[in-house]
Parts: sequence; structure tokens; C-alpha cells
Amino acid sequence: MNSPVALEVTLLTEGTYPYIHGGVSTWCDQLVRGMPDVRFHILGITGSGREPVIWPLPEQIASHSTVPLWGPPTSGRAPRGRALRRFLAGYERFLLSLLDPDFEPYFADELYEIAEFALTGGSLTAALRSEGALRSLQRVWRLPFVATSRDRPSFRDALQATDLLEHALRALAVQPPARGVVHVATGGLAALPGLTARRFHGVPLLLSEHGIYLRERFLGFRAAPFSRPVKTLVLGFYRMLAAESYRCADVVAPVNRYNRRWEEHGGCDPRRIRTVYNGVDLRQFPVAGDEPEEPTVSWAGRIDPIKDLETLIRAFALVRLDLPRARLRLFGDPPAGGEGYRQRLKALTAELGVADAVTFEGRIDAVKDAYAAGSVVLLSSISEGFPFSLIEAMACGRATVSTDVGGVREAVGDTGLVVPPREPEALAAATLALLRDPVERARLGAAARRRVEQQFTVERTVSEFRSLYCELAGTTTLGPSGAVAATRRATDADDRVAA
Repeated sequence: MNSPVALEVTLLTEGTYPYIHGGVSTWCDQLVRGMPDVRFHILGITGSGREPVIWPLPEQIASHSTVPLWGPPTSGRAPRGRALRRFLAGYERFLLSLLDPDFEPYFADELYEIAEFALTGGSLTAALRSEGALRSLQRVWRLPFVATSRDRPSFRDALQATDLLEHALRALAVQPPARGVVHVATGGLAALPGLTARRFHGVPLLLSEHGIYLRERFLGFRAAPFSRPVKTLVLGFYRMLAAESYRCADVVAPVNRYNRRWEEHGGCDPRRIRTVYNGVDLRQFPVAGDEPEEPTVSWAGRIDPIKDLETLIRAFALVRLDLPRARLRLFGDPPAGGEGYRQRLKALTAELGVADAVTFEGRIDAVKDAYAAGSVVLLSSISEGFPFSLIEAMACGRATVSTDVGGVREAVGDTGLVVPPREPEALAAATLALLRDPVERARLGAAARRRVEQQFTVERTVSEFRSLYCELAGTTTLGPSGAVAATRRATDADDRVAA
């Protein structure tokens, strides 16, 4: 009889665990700590590669490494002669697949050709930044049947687009995992090593999505300082990458049912989608005590444009017209490089005349205290998956007002108020209604706590992912000692978590 072996999982992240605080990082840490008998490897896509590890890493993490997208380029020379001509021919087909629907079938094969080139010793950075590659782009996006030709893209456009693509594709040069299970935490660029692991080594691929990565790229590029041809090319890449990820993943495990529509529209077989909701550790989020003496609204999270704190502050200014004693407390910090957004928010509070009533508290170690600090907890995001800040506030027994994005309605049910995003008047009206009605606040808070206890615990989340890991590892399940023992593969492809 063969000796049992430990299950190995490579967790692929982008801009999150173990380098950044936030909801996705919390989720990653929950999975790792919840399975001490699984050997985890963490491969994180980062900015510079110099980001410090800020999460204590438990013993079950066997290794962790980074893929710096914006660090210095790797050394090496571009291919020459026949090798260069072959590379450029494939690169032109790859570019066309991003720009013209008729060429989309080329995307996958050319993506893996580029990966194979990088993994077998070719300098991908040098090849993509070569004069030949630059000329290929200039030629391709000026073809008369390609939409970008109407915008007459310039040489500067070509330089910018090449720079963005080269950085995005750097993860293809990383040797992919050759065993175990690969779990992509967020989609997007983190999926690249997972796709190559599946293509070249047959490693099972599990894809999770919190927010919809593709949608957030489109939202982010709205205000990006690039021309339309550059945006078209780069967003075409993200669109095709999402489609390939959905096509290849053995299981797609979104954190809410809302995401299914995007995944199915992107080409994912519905039978491979398993919804697994986020969960909280109820021991860390006990029922909060008494409310503050003054009517107080609190918010907790990452200070980032996607959280739309401008709408929240504008709503609070309307609240304060009716309740002059009202206060707003914002808990959290911006990510590195995002400090300018917080300064704009502070300027907005001054412009609206509420600076004396708004406090930027910074990051707090015990986030439960952020929820206890408010009579009502708000969420004003324009994009979310299944937000931890919301279910954590619910666990603390606080009434909530949230915007109707992602899986918010699935989380709240009938235990909180939900309003349209980007509408400060609606957010203000709902907040005022709760601030004026202590009985309703108490009723909703108690119902919210019960909902979390019944449906959104961390134990349930970890159990679901443990089952998926074992299934993908090949008719296996973890025994009591953590060893892997044989069992029957699950055949039910429907969602495993009820709404």
C-alpha cells in the first residue's frame, strides 16, 4: 500500500495576500489557516517585488514568492533571424486576437506560444520591447478592418501599449507549478501561471472570483490617461484572458451567485461553477455593545476609488442637514500609491462643510471596533464580490445600508437596506431612516447576526474549499490526520452552497 501524501495547493494572488490588508487577503489567510494539514505555496503578483510580507505566515505555507510586474525588466536579448520571425508572426496573431473578433480563436494558442518562448529561455521582455514587435503593433492596429485604424494610433500610443502589455505578460515567464492543485484567488493576471500549469503539466485549476476582475479593469480604465487605441488593445487582452480562464478552469468558485452571469457570459460552462460564500470567524466578531451617544455612521475598508467614498461623503452631508449632531467615522488606509485619493476625499469634506464631523481613523487592528463605533454601518462601493466588511458588520449585530452591487443582496437578505450605487440621495435617505428608528436598527442588527450564524461562517467556507481541493486532486479526501485517502469523486456540478 502506498504511503499517504500531503495535498499541495499553490495559491496565486495579485496585489493581495500576504502583502496587502483587505478582504481578499483575509479570505486567503482564512483558507490557509483553516487547513493546517495542506501544504500551501503562495505565488503573489506584486508591483515592485519589494513589498514586505505583512501577514504572519503559518507553518503550512511551504514557500512563497513574487512576480514583480513593475520591477526592473529581466535581462536578455531579443531573438534573431528565424526565431525572431517566428515570434513576430505569432505575436501579430496574438495582437489581432485582441482587436478583431474574427481572430479571437488565435488567442489561446498564441498566448501559450509566448509562454513557451519565455519558459524555455527566451527573454520575453526583450522580445516584446524589440523594434520588430513595435512595428508589428503599428502595422496590426492600422489594418483597415480593425476598429483602431479609425483612431490613427500614433508611435507614442504604440510605446504605451507595448509597455502595458509587456508588464502584464511578465507572469508567463514564471515556472508554473507542476503538481498538486492551483487555486487562482482573484482571476486576471494571477491566472497566467495557473493556465500554463494546466496547459503544460495538467495541473487542476480552481478559479475564484470576488469582484469581477474584468469589470473592474473596464471601470479603472475609464479615467486612465491613455488614448482609445491603447485602451482597446489592453482591455481586449483582459477580456480574452478572462474568457480563457473561464474556459480552462476545472472549477470556477465565485463568492456569490451574481458573478455567475458574468462567468457564463464569458464562456464558462455553468456545470463547472460552484458558489462558495465568504465566511467570518464569529469569535472575532461578537455582538457589539451599546451604540455611540451621538448618531454615528461608520465605514471600514480600503480607501480606494472603487469604494466610491465620494458618494458616501455626499450622502453624509445630506444626512447632516437633518441631523446636525451626526458624525462619520472612516476606518482604513489607501493602498500604497493611493494617498492622493484620501486627500481628495478630505478636500471634499471641506467643500461640503462637514470636515468637522468626518474623521479619517486610519487602519484599526480590531476591525470589530470599527463596526461598534457606528449606529449604522455603510457600504458605498461601485463593485464588490461578497464584501467581508458587510458580513462582519452583520455579525456584530449592526444595521447596515449598502449599495446594490455584486453579492450584496445575497449577503444582506432582508436584514439591511440596499440602495442603488452612485446615488447619494438614496444612500442618505436610507441612512436617515435607520438613524431615526432605534427599534428598527435593533431588529435588523439581531436578524443580521442570525443570518451570518446560519450561512456565512468561516468553518463553512473552509470546508467547501477543502472538498474542492480534494476533488480536483483526484478522487481524494483528507483523513483525520491530514493524510490523503481514496474516496469517490463528487459528480454533482451544481452550486454546493444554498443561498
